[in-house]
Amino acid sequence: MSDAKPVIYQLVVRYFGNTNTTNTKNGTLAQNGAGKFADINAPALRSLREMGVTHVWLTGILRQATLTDWSSIGMPPDDPDVVKGIAGSFYAVRDYFDVCPDYAVDPQDRLAEFDALVGRIHDAGMKALIDLVPNHVARGYDSVVRPDLNFGNGDDTTKFFDPKNHFFYLAMPRGQRLKLSKPPHWEPARFVFDGAFEREDGTPGREPKATGNNNTSPNPSATDWYETIKLNYGFNFAFRVGQYEPRPRTWEVIDQVLGYWQGRGVDGFRCDFAHYVPGEAWSFLLERARVRDPQSYFFAEAYPYANSGDPITDMQQLIDCGFDAIYHDDSYNKLKKVYQGNGSQDEYNTAMVSFSPFARRHCVEYLENHDERRLASPVGYNSGWGESGFGTMDAGYLLAPLQYLVGPGPVLILNGQEVGEPGADDEGFSGPNGRTTLFDYWTMPEFVKWVNAHAYDGAGLSAAQKQLRQFYAGLFAVCQHPMVCADGYWGLKYHNNPSRYSDCPYDLYTFARYLDHGQRSLIVVANFNLTTAATGTIRLPTELVRQTALPAQLRVSLLLDRFGNKEELVALSDRRAIIENGFTVTIPAQSTHVYLIS
Repeated sequence: MSDAKPVIYQLVVRYFGNTNTTNTKNGTLAQNGAGKFADINAPALRSLREMGVTHVWLTGILRQATLTDWSSIGMPPDDPDVVKGIAGSFYAVRDYFDVCPDYAVDPQDRLAEFDALVGRIHDAGMKALIDLVPNHVARGYDSVVRPDLNFGNGDDTTKFFDPKNHFFYLAMPRGQRLKLSKPPHWEPARFVFDGAFEREDGTPGREPKATGNNNTSPNPSATDWYETIKLNYGFNFAFRVGQYEPRPRTWEVIDQVLGYWQGRGVDGFRCDFAHYVPGEAWSFLLERARVRDPQSYFFAEAYPYANSGDPITDMQQLIDCGFDAIYHDDSYNKLKKVYQGNGSQDEYNTAMVSFSPFARRHCVEYLENHDERRLASPVGYNSGWGESGFGTMDAGYLLAPLQYLVGPGPVLILNGQEVGEPGADDEGFSGPNGRTTLFDYWTMPEFVKWVNAHAYDGAGLSAAQKQLRQFYAGLFAVCQHPMVCADGYWGLKYHNNPSRYSDCPYDLYTFARYLDHGQRSLIVVANFNLTTAATGTIRLPTELVRQTALPAQLRVSLLLDRFGNKEELVALSDRRAIIENGFTVTIPAQSTHVYLIS
């Protein structure tokens, strides 16, 4: 599996195995339930592996701040003012060395149950990944497993910035009190919100702290990451200056966090908001992690921009630090704009052809993750791209091959994407935002039909959902094709354009994947028309034919369509004919086909 193109399945433990479909808005754990580590059983993992998954990202397993009362095992609920939702945000970590007791059959044995899950993932032939949330922690962070490594121990709270501190303190003027605001739509009746938090009441040693999104006001707004506090890696974000000698103490604690989970069998980490952590720290952390496990896999959620003032300002910095891969948000954003009518396939093409083969190998391509709207959620024509879905689960037939086959880098799929989960519910804190909640106890109602009482056989799915899941399995099989795992990419949109050939309509979008002198090539052909099939002729440039050393006599075979992977003969040709006359395709509306020329 080490040479495989990574297919990363984002598995959110909180709701992956939860089969309670009678959920209540702002419901408690007792009312709405939660998935368990034990729910992710051998049949579930075998099915994921058969679908083509290579890495399972266990999302949200670290113990987070929550309003659920676990006093019975020594963990009372947090102050409501510093928790988002009843369950709490996956990314407001309360203890870096523990897992959430919600997910254990026996909460006292929660770590042992997690270890057993990691063992099952390995037994199924896949790697186990978890979150690393390096930029911030919950305001109430307090480890029950390693209290000796609690952040803030030994800090000088009279200074905003000191490279030896773990946090940024709003120390001047003296006596500031933290005053919090929650979103007005969130009104769970059984909790009292007074905007205060005892640990940051402004008395000596209890100064307020900067939020995870760099807000330095003692009165952060309801749209800030007000439930989190920013960690200090020696980079003073207020003045954009780093001090890394002597080594900041935060580096050492995070290194111990990584070593702890590696010791429990975890194979890698998805690193949240990685561009907010300085490259010097990442180089140290990843080097140390790979001394312990040379194959440890790191991929970054990062949105670096030049002149941002963040410590990381471009993707190459993260690659140089040792990251295996980084989110490629630009390609996703361009596709969203096409659906909104605010962008064109030419703009998407420009984004895709601009990457070097080296960078393409490090791009994580996706269509869904926990931060983005579900594919099946409505298109928001008069909103920013972030507040729009793609309108239908069928968008995956068009978009997934474009994203997932463009390079040898990893692909990411969110649980539920493969059966068209719409994210249509108003769960509570999240609201009806087209996403499956990060903050509330809930269920994926369409996904439950695949879970089928933990048989994971899809017995409850509709015919359309079964076809969609079969399509993703076929696509993931094509992802492992030697032409996809190679570096060769050739954008064909310019060549196959009505301005050059009148028999190739504008709706068709094409690119090639190849291996130098490999004597074959994959041709990906998409139809961006959302309502009508498109017929046209696809030709290959002379330069591409030479680059791939295609033989004199050629077969054109269909490898992937809406019904999955196959190898059906489409045409026989020769080199000259494939350049001059091409081959004819008919692509259904909102679909992509993949062809092998060999």
